[in-house]
This record gives sequence, C-alpha cells and structure tokens, in this order.
Amino acid sequence: MKRNFLIIGILSAASLKAQQKDYAIKEVNFTQVKLSDKFWLPRIETNRTVTIPASFQRCESTGRVKNFVMAAQHQGKFCTRYPFDDTDIYKTIEGASFSLAIHPDKQLEAYVDSLIAIIKAAQEPDGYLYTARTIDPLHVGSWIGKERWEKERELSHELYNAGHLYEAAAAHYLATKKRNLLDIALKNADLVCSVFGPGKRVVAPGHEIVEMGLVKLYRITGKVEYLNTAAFFVKARGLYKGYDPKSKDSWKNGSYWQDDKPVVLQDEAEGHAVRAGYLYSAVADVAALTGDDSLTKAIDKIFDNVVTKKMYVQGGVGAIGDGERYGDNYELPNSTAYNETCASIAEVYWYYRMFKLHGDAKYMDMLEKTLYNGLISGIGLDGKSFFYTNAMEIKNYFSHADMEPERSGWFECSCCPTNLTRLIPSVPGYMYAQKGNELYINLFINSTADLSINNQPIQLIQENNYPWNGKLIFRVKNNKANTFSMLIRIPGWAMNTAMPSDLYQFQNKSAEKPEIKVNGKVVEFDVQNGYAVLNRAWTKNDEVEINLPMEVRRVVANEKVSSDIGKVALQRGPLMYCAEWIDNGGKASNLIIPANANFTASYDSTLLNGVVTIKGMVPSVMISSNSENISTQKQEFTAIPYYSWANRGKGEMVVWFPEKVSNIDIISK
Repeated sequence: MKRNFLIIGILSAASLKAQQKDYAIKEVNFTQVKLSDKFWLPRIETNRTVTIPASFQRCESTGRVKNFVMAAQHQGKFCTRYPFDDTDIYKTIEGASFSLAIHPDKQLEAYVDSLIAIIKAAQEPDGYLYTARTIDPLHVGSWIGKERWEKERELSHELYNAGHLYEAAAAHYLATKKRNLLDIALKNADLVCSVFGPGKRVVAPGHEIVEMGLVKLYRITGKVEYLNTAAFFVKARGLYKGYDPKSKDSWKNGSYWQDDKPVVLQDEAEGHAVRAGYLYSAVADVAALTGDDSLTKAIDKIFDNVVTKKMYVQGGVGAIGDGERYGDNYELPNSTAYNETCASIAEVYWYYRMFKLHGDAKYMDMLEKTLYNGLISGIGLDGKSFFYTNAMEIKNYFSHADMEPERSGWFECSCCPTNLTRLIPSVPGYMYAQKGNELYINLFINSTADLSINNQPIQLIQENNYPWNGKLIFRVKNNKANTFSMLIRIPGWAMNTAMPSDLYQFQNKSAEKPEIKVNGKVVEFDVQNGYAVLNRAWTKNDEVEINLPMEVRRVVANEKVSSDIGKVALQRGPLMYCAEWIDNGGKASNLIIPANANFTASYDSTLLNGVVTIKGMVPSVMISSNSENISTQKQEFTAIPYYSWANRGKGEMVVWFPEKVSNIDIISK
C-alpha cells in the first residue's frame, strides 16, 4: 500500500506538469517530405504494392481475420497459435495508414474500413478487445488466465494487443481523419485506465507497447488519464517476485520482463530485446511529457550500456535466442546471433526519442546504423520474404536451430513482417526535426521537404546518391531571407568514429575530413553535438554542399568481445558489408582479410537492385579433395551490403573475417 501512495504522488505531479512539458525538439512529419531517391522510395513503394497486400492476404489465409469474426459471434475455436496474433492486423493497418497518408488509395482505404468494422464487432460492450478470450471465454489456451488480465504479467499479451491497437488507431486517424478505429481504441483505453492504476490493479505489462500507444492517444485527445496510465505502467516495474531459480528457464526472471527493479534503478539493457526497446521508448515519452529527470537518467545509462557492450556491428541487438534477449556485457556470439528484426525496429523508435530528448547526433548515428543494416536486412528485395532473426554468419559446417539461412514468406509468430509494414513508410519522418529556429538534418535522402521556420514557409531540397556516394547537396527555396540555423549531422563514421564508444573502432583512420561549401565557397563550421552548425540569413537558391569520405573501413571489436578477436569487418559509409558464397567461389567461411589487403568499391546496377560492392584479392583456405592437405591461395573477393544478403538462394555468409590463420577447426561429420 505504501508503494501505491508513492506512485499516486508521482503521478499527481506528472499530471500537473503534463500540459506544459514535451520534447523540446519536434520531428517534422513524414507527410511533409516527398522522396525522389533510388534507395528508400522504391522500398516504400514495394511496401505499398507488395508487402502490405501480402500481409493482409496472409492475415486472411491464416485465420487472423477469422478470429475477429468468431469473436463477434462468440463461438468457434481460436484458429491461430498465439493470443497476440490480433496485432498482425493492427500493425498492417498502421502501415497501410502511413501509406494512405502519402499515397491515397480508395480501394485500400475501403478494405481497411471493412477490417475496422470486423474489429468493432468483436469488441465487447465495455471496450475489452481480445479475440483469444472473447471467442470462447470458458476454453482459453495455456497462455491466458481464466479471468481478464490474470496472466498479463507473463503470457497473455492482453495489454500488448491493446498497445498495437492504439498505435494503429492513431496512425489511421491522423492519415484519414476518420474516427472509426480511434473510437474503438479510446473505448478500450478508457477500460484499461479504469482497471489499472494506483489503488486499482497493479501490473507491469508483460510485453510493453501499451505505454507508447497510450501516449499517442494522449497526444490526440489531451486526456491526461492516458498519460497517467502510461506513466503508471512504467513506474510499476520492479515488483516481480515470481522467479524460481530452479526452473529450467533460469533466465526467465524479473529481468526478462525488465521488471527486476524499478526503471529509475535500471542501468543495463536486459531481458527480451523487443520488449526492452518498447519500454525504453515509452520511458523517453513519459520523461519528456512529465519532466521526470530520473527516468531520463536511467535510459541514458541503458543507452550507454547498449552501445558500449551489447550491440552487434550491424546495429542488431538481442544476442541470445533462448528468450530473444540481451546477453551479458560483451556477449555477442556470431555463430548463434539472434538479432530479431522487431528488436531493430524497437531500437529505431527508442534512438529517435533519445535524439529528441538530447539533440545529440550520436543517437541518429545509431538509428542510421540500425536502419540501413540490421533492420532492412529483415525484408527481402521482393518485399514479401523475411528474416525473423538476422544472422552474423552462416557456415555449411555449422547449423543452429535459431539460425535462418534463408528468408521465409511468413512465420507462425509473424510479428516481424507486419512490424516492417509500419516502419518502412515512416522513414521520411526521421529526416528532419526542429527546435525553434534550429533545423536538424538527420538523414540524407533525395527529397523535397516543406517546412515552416520563423513562421515562414521554407522548402529544402536534398540532392544526393546516398548511401553510395558521400556528396550531399541542400538547396533552400524561400520567398524572402530567413535567418535560422541549419544543423547538419556529420556522421560519426565520417569522423573516424565507428561507434560512440570503444565497442567497435576503425583500424584504418581516414585522413579525409568532411568539407562544407556554401554557394560554392568552402566555409569553416563548428560541430556541436555531432552537427555542423550553419547560421545565416538564408535566401532563395542558397546551396550547401557537403562531401563525406566514403573509404572502405576495417572495423575491429573491443578485445572483450571474444567472438571477434583477430577478426575484421568491412564498412563503407553507413553500410556494413558481408561476403556470400555465390560471389566467392561457393564459400565464404574460408576467406582471410590480412592487414595488407587492398579494396576497391564500385557500383553495380545489375546486382541486388543496384549496390556498391567491395572487391579485392585475399587468401582463402583450401582443403584438398581427400581432406588431408590444407593450403591457402589468393582469390578474388567480393563483399555486398549486409542488408542485401540471402536474396539469391541459400549458402554461406560471413561478416567477421579472420586476419590470419591461427588455428584450424577439425570437424567430424
């Protein structure tokens, strides 16, 4: 009871501050940015024409839609495996809504409305919406308690379902201005707020996201109960006492749910990586809206832990397949790397919120690393094949149950494909942000942005061929002079910093430095928090040109990462590279990259929808036909962007290469 009074006091203070506080830095909505590039625009178009329709079709064919129909009829048998399968429809509606916001489509809009009608019919009179129970409340699966929310802490995902409903409803309302899905979400949120809170039911949601969803509903409605309940869920963590140290799942203690201690006392990324990323995103939202500095300090420490000790070189997180979770510090095995696609998506949400809290480019550096590497690797170039996990190596002599050597069209637990439908069309929303008369330029994508600075319309045009080329041009289009600061992110990789920590470093430092020209003249510039600050009275047709060095870099890991000792990875610009069997004589696990290896980079328009490849001559380990003799020989080496692997069949893939032969594994088959 004493703890409840403490929570009441905290939330009362939060309520008083809520209307006056928020992120000081505001994102520029993705609808204000029109892309014209050859990297992201085709992906967004493929998402619209292939991924979203395929996702809806699979929701139909697998029974996910049928579950809602049966819930409305209160009869039948839940026909998919997981009680959170409802969210696949919600996430796809969210992605479709983002698509509709920039590409009106009456047929798609009508189909979404038809699904919303089915969802509404499945909602119970008091707002409860959870098909796995509503279909037949007397016969529910082992994940679900006999009473509502009885197993929310561990398995039921009732609040997780609600959170994705809220996220979809917010996106749909903002895109279409229709209230049909929003009203369903608000009715459910009102029920949740009436059930959970100080003096009521206390639980830390087992799979976070309801907190983020409630914040979005608060922003739309201004109803402070939604923010208070989101803050309550965040602050209710640290009460779990159900851990059995003798359990076969000994890792499944409070930390698995980020519930072993209050959030303000957490200083390490722990547990299920997707849940963690959603929690940390919500903590940032609540901290911004309530001014709670103790929450900010906690996620600052957690971020430092991730980038210093728990992130793979391609931006992936969640090293351990058993529980889809973070490992110990520096526990980053390549042979069993998990790197769930959903975890990368959660990281993008979190990193962007950290940027909005602090205005530091290091958060956008990490967002870019994740976005261009370990996130889009989760979807095939065809738009309808996916990775749930994102491997760091595939070797013919090694097979692990969690490793995916090739993409799948769908999964029984298909959270990742549907999550991608909602992330990809929102990418333009991460490009720009504003704080007063300061304009942050975070991502480099050929585009036109319609902005308002000092209450004057400004059009900013980006011209580049990023990520293949480091030449960036920004053109200002305005009617009269406008004085503001243009803050252009200078990526850490362009300043000889592989990561904002010592987890990874460049072995070969570049002598080139970024150069900036304004209207053709080289200018001196200050770098503040990773941004080049250009302040002037901008007039029509002013042009900024930046040249970022795009050398091939050799990356080495901290010596505490035992899996990477004596190995190097390759990076060019923001992209990490890998070698696949198909380009390297049928194998990739036998390649060596010595210190004296030289590389060239060139664009190949015919390969993998157009990529820059890295080529060179390197030694490879050769085994004689009778398997009795081992030697090395020089061969041509080709590396491709990591995100593009597994689009040409199944075979070996390697990210980390030994610099020399130090030992030989002898394997008995």
